[in-house]
Amino acid sequence: MEVAAAASYSSLSQLPLRCKKSTSSSFLPLCAHKGRGFSPYRQAVFRNSYSWKHASLSWSYFDPKIKDLNRLSCDINLHNQKKLSRNVVVRSELAGAGTAGSAYPLSELKLGTKVRGICFYAVTAVFALVLIVPMLVAHPFVLLRDRYRRKFQHFIAKLWATLTVSPFLKIEIEGLENLPPSDTPAVYVSNHQSFLDIYTLLTVGRGFKFISKTGIFLFPVIGWAMSMMGVIPLKRMDSRSQLECLKRCVDLVKRGASVFFFPEGTRSKDGTLGAFKKGAFSVAAKTGVPVVPMTLMGTGKIMPTGMEGILNMGSVKVVIHKPIEGNNAEVLCSEARNTIADTLSLQG
Repeated sequence: MEVAAAASYSSLSQLPLRCKKSTSSSFLPLCAHKGRGFSPYRQAVFRNSYSWKHASLSWSYFDPKIKDLNRLSCDINLHNQKKLSRNVVVRSELAGAGTAGSAYPLSELKLGTKVRGICFYAVTAVFALVLIVPMLVAHPFVLLRDRYRRKFQHFIAKLWATLTVSPFLKIEIEGLENLPPSDTPAVYVSNHQSFLDIYTLLTVGRGFKFISKTGIFLFPVIGWAMSMMGVIPLKRMDSRSQLECLKRCVDLVKRGASVFFFPEGTRSKDGTLGAFKKGAFSVAAKTGVPVVPMTLMGTGKIMPTGMEGILNMGSVKVVIHKPIEGNNAEVLCSEARNTIADTLSLQG
């Protein structure tokens, strides 16, 4: 800020002023060309009545640009003399930016999002502790009666996600008619923007198996729930783990369960749709099940990647597209990505 002020002050001295300072004790704004500017009478008045400080202020009255620059130089002098608070200077710069809410300190604007983030995690933790109980009690019966789909555990997960996000954001789902019947296995794919994507997808109400990093299974409660739901573990940089993951997905689909992939492999940092990996589409091509593309919008703005501690205001939209069928993994991958990309571009 001091460098910027110094630059502005130096620009003041470089202005093509038409008048110059007199060497006499009483200042007279002498004009460079005779016959222009003040009359001899006014020159006499300035010579007898105004000092250098008063003359500079009077001269600025006739030139608005000089008036603004004189005010800036005055603020700089006061700031150097410690008569002008640094906080006042910063506040005036923010207020002059012309943006909504710019007159408020940035710390206050960030505080609200942090408080919302804390409340969000507090709510999700409370409901997780409560709902893990019925999951634990029912799990032996689920393994006996519904080992592969685990509909009851997914129902509890949907309830947990819905109760968590309802107080903080609104989710709009479009295209529910495009969902295959709940007993029909399919491969679901979506773009990936935020940590909130999992919560959003769970509210859709389909019992698909997610793929998750192995480290998350180590967390108490959340890791237990993921294991009981049948979430598939994956070591990202381990080629053997990736192969085992795909084999397990194929086996689950053949046994009547659905699987879910984020083909980008990781969350987008700026909302731009990344390249799709072909693993999900290879599973669909080998098993002959349809691929159901889904587009998520809004989650990246509410909880941006790398800023999972905050929660902004906003709404989320989920668009469920028509299933795509085929036995060529490359064609399925291209069609699914184009469908999602077109929807993102239309929604802006």
